[in-house]
Amino acid sequence: MTPTDVEGDVTVRLGTLDDASALADLYSAARRAAVPQMPPAVHTDEEHRGYYARQLAAEETTVWLAEANAVPLGFAMCTPTFLEGLYVRPDLTGQGIGSLLLDVVEATHPEGYELWVFESNTGARQLYERRGLVVVERTDGAGNEEKAPDLRMAWRPRGSLTPAVSPAALA
Repeated sequence: MTPTDVEGDVTVRLGTLDDASALADLYSAARRAAVPQMPPAVHTDEEHRGYYARQLAAEETTVWLAEANAVPLGFAMCTPTFLEGLYVRPDLTGQGIGSLLLDVVEATHPEGYELWVFESNTGARQLYERRGLVVVERTDGAGNEEKAPDLRMAWRPRGSLTPAVSPAALA
């Protein structure tokens, strides 16, 4: 399916345990397509399936699934305070699906949320910055599995958060 093949309205619904394999497959495809902007995933596709099954069963995790005609297009996985992951099918990036999912995340997290993004993932960073997220922490990557520099970004209702790192320092 190419971007122009998406027929029907894009809707967003809560993900269920039945969606675990589809989410894991979408995640794996998105990660592979994002290299070198993102470091390669460190786990196998089968490990991803187990991870998403566990997350969908976890009480504190919510997954929002964007789809058209029951075909998964992207998803956002959240805890009460964190956006744990936002992934869109690689052939559909730049078409508003990530923004649609962020609309849902913001609506369901009115006090704000945070996320981690690889420093090298400029496409995602630009999306988050356009949405008003600001960098509140920068690391060398020692704390993540990929050992790649990353940024913690935060979204708060307008006017309640200022950057901890100046935009010039990130250039």
